Amino acid sequence: MNSGLTYVVARYAGIDHYTAEKVAYSAQYVDEATNDSQIHFENGAMYDRIVSAHKMLDYRNTQELANNLVWIPFHFLPGNEGFPSSETPEGSFINRLICMPDSQVARDMLKMVAQHWERPYAAQMMGVAMHVYADTFAHQGFAGVIHDVNQVDELESTSTSLLQNIKDNLFSYAISESSPLGHGAALSFPDRPYTSWEYQNGLGKKVERDNTKIFLDAADAMCKAMQCWKSRDTSIDIDNQPGLTKDQLALIKHALLTINDDSGDARHKEWLKWLQEDKFELGAVDLSFDIEGQDSWKFKARGEGTKIDGVFKSPYSETFLTSDWKYFHDALKTYRLEIIRDVLPSYGICVA
Repeated sequence: MNSGLTYVVARYAGIDHYTAEKVAYSAQYVDEATNDSQIHFENGAMYDRIVSAHKMLDYRNTQELANNLVWIPFHFLPGNEGFPSSETPEGSFINRLICMPDSQVARDMLKMVAQHWERPYAAQMMGVAMHVYADTFAHQGFAGVIHDVNQVDELESTSTSLLQNIKDNLFSYAISESSPLGHGAALSFPDRPYTSWEYQNGLGKKVERDNTKIFLDAADAMCKAMQCWKSRDTSIDIDNQPGLTKDQLALIKHALLTINDDSGDARHKEWLKWLQEDKFELGAVDLSFDIEGQDSWKFKARGEGTKIDGVFKSPYSETFLTSDWKYFHDALKTYRLEIIRDVLPSYGICVA
């Protein structure tokens, strides 16, 4: 779910522009935090960070693919087969790792995040949580481990040409056989909000997906979660929040179906253009999502940097401690620690 959609949902939830922008940037940045090297400063200070995604995946590199500290907490939150923490499902453990939309685990994840609402990194942590929460919808049916349960066969979609469909099937089959992790074998279909598709999963079941409906359900659930945040409801009583109005849902649905370029980057840019043109009736806003360059959170926090004695070092400023970039990584580390140490073990799920 791109930062434009997250921003729109946050604003519809009643979050102010300044905070909604931080939430949206952080939600998107979960897919961009791919470097875990330690940060060194010219004055001797240091900062440690973690990764929440991998880029340019090499499906032959199973060691990188099997990084459960990335895939399970940030992209494929286990659903525990829909059961609460007080009940242990029967059957294979792998079934408990399969991602499910708005699961009890996801609700407890949101409650965990709520304990940090008064912290300086609250907006960034809410962004991380919204990414994970949205992924429980988009990535449903897949698990964040290499396992046959993620195999995809007979992949079809009305959004692709016959030739492309054949190519996708061949590529999908190769991935399913070599490294069936997450929705890798389903290619990018789960993340295309404008398409419908179907496949046979690793359990031999036929699965049909209407991504537009799934994304709308996710947007509504995210809105309710952020309405809890706005009202300081730490119990996360999502079911008693109003969520998106019919008009708001209609505007989002129109965007999901209309902005249908196959390139995720192109779709993201179009969402930002629609925000500039006030198509979501929030007032015209000029958002950007710069990963690199002088307008990026990273550059504003760390500056240019130079290589000194073989080590890349950044100029240090006291403002680093209160920068959005540092707060994002503070949130990322706090989230991963508590989801793995507290939330998942309460369901009897132990991962890495």
